[in-house]
Amino acid sequence: MATDMTLTTQSPLAELIDLTGRTAIVTGGAMGIGQGIARRLHEAGANLVIADLDLAAAQETAASIAEQRAGSVLAVNSDVSDADSVQDLIDSTVASFGGLDILVNNAGIYPMVALSELDAATFRRVLDVNLTGLFLCTKAASRRMIEQGRGGRIVNITSIDALHPSMVGLAHYDASKHGAWGFTKNVALELAEHRIWVNAVAPGGIATPGTGDMDDANMQAFEAMIPMHRMGEPDDIGRAVLFLASDLASYMTGSQIVVDGGRLLA
Repeated sequence: MATDMTLTTQSPLAELIDLTGRTAIVTGGAMGIGQGIARRLHEAGANLVIADLDLAAAQETAASIAEQRAGSVLAVNSDVSDADSVQDLIDSTVASFGGLDILVNNAGIYPMVALSELDAATFRRVLDVNLTGLFLCTKAASRRMIEQGRGGRIVNITSIDALHPSMVGLAHYDASKHGAWGFTKNVALELAEHRIWVNAVAPGGIATPGTGDMDDANMQAFEAMIPMHRMGEPDDIGRAVLFLASDLASYMTGSQIVVDGGRLLA
């Protein structure tokens, strides 16, 4: 509830968005949405860890970003569905930069398979990466943040499919993203007392290497439903994540920002 309390201080905008001295992990950060997020966080001053199964791609992205600030980006091979791999990621981050302040759970997969052809192994793999991976990373990162005692930010990349199905063939993906949104809200309650804010960004259609695998008919049908008449860019998500990772979002936790060009309105 709003009050009439007068604020005696107002931080300058440049300070609110400045991430200098903070360290961020972006899972699945080598390409696509993850790369867009990584670039924005690094531009705002954060030290950056790019975690990805594709180490070569992560190293290539890290090298291109680090040109702006030497020694500020680390590439780590990580499987978010494996607890030991996740702990190694946290340990490598702390060893390189002395701590962890921001976690972006972006790693995810979305193979298009109709229910009639969906096998249990594929269903489990999608949940392992998209939901179990989010849990493992959040648990390990929040433990470190609590030990540090200075709070933190966790941003989960969900999807508009966490709110409404976008197309047939993604039942397994939609299940994982509904779970991710529910997990976000509950963990936000638990971690608030430690000054760790947990929020989500729900992308709509974003032009990435992954969406390039969709057939033309599905792509055209999806674009036709977007009121802005275009697919989003990875940087559209990067900007939203930067907002939630910064002090601009100092009074937000358990929230989800939809970035979809109006798709859910259609």
